[in-house]
Amino acid sequence: MNRITRMLAGGVALLALAGTASAQGVTLVGASQFDENHAFTKTMREFERLVGECYSGDVTFDLHLNSELGLEKDYFENMSQGIAVDYAVFSPAHASTFSQMAPLMDMPFLFRDLDHWNKVMDAGALDPIADDILEKANVLIIGYAGGGTRNVFANRPVRNMEELKDLPIRMQGAPIWTRVFDALGAAPTVIAYNEVYNAIQTGVIAAAENEAAGIEQMKFYEVGPDLALTQHAITVRPLGFSNATFERLDPELQACIVESGKAAGKLGREIESGQDAEKLKAMEEKGWLTPYEFTDRAKLLELAAPVMQAYAEELGASDVYANIVSVQ
Repeated sequence: MNRITRMLAGGVALLALAGTASAQGVTLVGASQFDENHAFTKTMREFERLVGECYSGDVTFDLHLNSELGLEKDYFENMSQGIAVDYAVFSPAHASTFSQMAPLMDMPFLFRDLDHWNKVMDAGALDPIADDILEKANVLIIGYAGGGTRNVFANRPVRNMEELKDLPIRMQGAPIWTRVFDALGAAPTVIAYNEVYNAIQTGVIAAAENEAAGIEQMKFYEVGPDLALTQHAITVRPLGFSNATFERLDPELQACIVESGKAAGKLGREIESGQDAEKLKAMEEKGWLTPYEFTDRAKLLELAAPVMQAYAEELGASDVYANIVSVQ
């Protein structure tokens, strides 16, 4: 029984407090960095709709868009403190300050493919990480969105291990990314995200990695038009809810939030993974990107595995990693 289940089981104790809250109505505040068209916003809109259908009391949602309440890092900190933001989609990186396990969700090559990724979300294999985030940061994970598949884009074709060898490639700051790509034989270097375009253009690096939305938004296809379908990461973007707020709500609303969050996260995954494929296809049809199958992808998984295992041990999450890998 995970922590959310235990809390719901003990929810009767909150009835006196919740009765007052229900009589006055409840307003829940959400936040998104994006507009109504983004998958994260659509995920939260679905969450709102489902809670409204489920709950017999008076609940109102106030979702602030376009970074009106700051950035995801701010949302997570506010949810942790129980102020300003009650629900939001966030990157696991923002939970890493509180939870040592959180970065495991963002490891490259954690998922074999989209099918494995979806099964992991539904199988509860990430529950121990969610429990740790709840304990350390006081933020509930009520669902999992995400679904962007990250590939390598470069100024030349990268189709196999030989062409990947010594490739100067930009990595994000998390150490596991540099470790993994170093083990793959590339030449990874950490460069700020807003410097990637110029770094490729000037020859400082030859490649970087991102999902389709990022490649399109930053126009990386102009300097890195050759796309290696390494499929080295699939994003996990939890839908969080402030536990400080959650504990003040009546048991019926708590149950609706948990149930609706899970369903909304699943819809969010379908939306984003679908959009990802559509964006790649559109950029290919426009002649912006030329995709190449990476013929040695099995070798990538083989070389990455021991590095990821060692990193999971460092995070105290060996069992979690083993459970994720074992999901069939």
